[in-house]
Amino acid sequence: MLLHLSDLHFGTERQDCIQAIHAFCKLHRPEAIIVSGDLTQRARFMQFYACRQFLDSLSIPYLVVPGNHDIPLYHVWNRFFSPFVRYQAFFGRLETTLETENFYVVGMNSIRRRYHTRGHISLEQIHETYEKLKQAPSNKTKLVVFHQPFYTFPNDHGDKDCPVLAKIALERWGETGLFGLLHGHLHKVAVHDLNQIFQLGFDHPILDIHAGTAISNRLRFGFSNSFNVILKDGSIEHYWFDEDQKTFVKSENTDK
Repeated sequence: MLLHLSDLHFGTERQDCIQAIHAFCKLHRPEAIIVSGDLTQRARFMQFYACRQFLDSLSIPYLVVPGNHDIPLYHVWNRFFSPFVRYQAFFGRLETTLETENFYVVGMNSIRRRYHTRGHISLEQIHETYEKLKQAPSNKTKLVVFHQPFYTFPNDHGDKDCPVLAKIALERWGETGLFGLLHGHLHKVAVHDLNQIFQLGFDHPILDIHAGTAISNRLRFGFSNSFNVILKDGSIEHYWFDEDQKTFVKSENTDK
């Protein structure tokens, strides 16, 4: 299984949720942890430090990508001339690939210094990701992870933060047997079939998998803290934080 976390927003973290994730990982031992951006609240040194300490303490391989909160907001000079310097000091390259027994995951950076929230991907990124997915073992579930989603319900958020080249990317990546995309950003749990939404014509779904905020007190839409689990058979489980039990509890609704 993969553990899909997002929007940790260190600087606003809840210790109860952190301890519950430790307990979950100790019990289930996921193959890897994927974090789809917004590791910090304000891209500060100590927030990145706390995030790195947390992820290392789980003793499970992990892949992270930056979110829009992981570059400076108020320090304009740093935002334009060295936006990722703190992120890279703690997590290295902006785009990495992780392969496990059952999964092949490509990380992409969708954050641009000129924009506060909108996601951007380039034609070069689309091509490079296509080449990686094409070379991935055919028996492994292929996933791409970045911060902003490719689709949202119009009455939730509109598409103002979705990458402009989303359909072009999907038309290319879908040829490789891509299973889905992992996102955060909206602090909302959802799964959409992009093959149907964009009418791509593939004979398999391409899932847009949204995760809520795993540990932050910045909750939205009346949801509690949550994370996703992707099983090797393609099932997607949603776990919600139970305030009384102080643990993450699996939802009865499972996507496949």
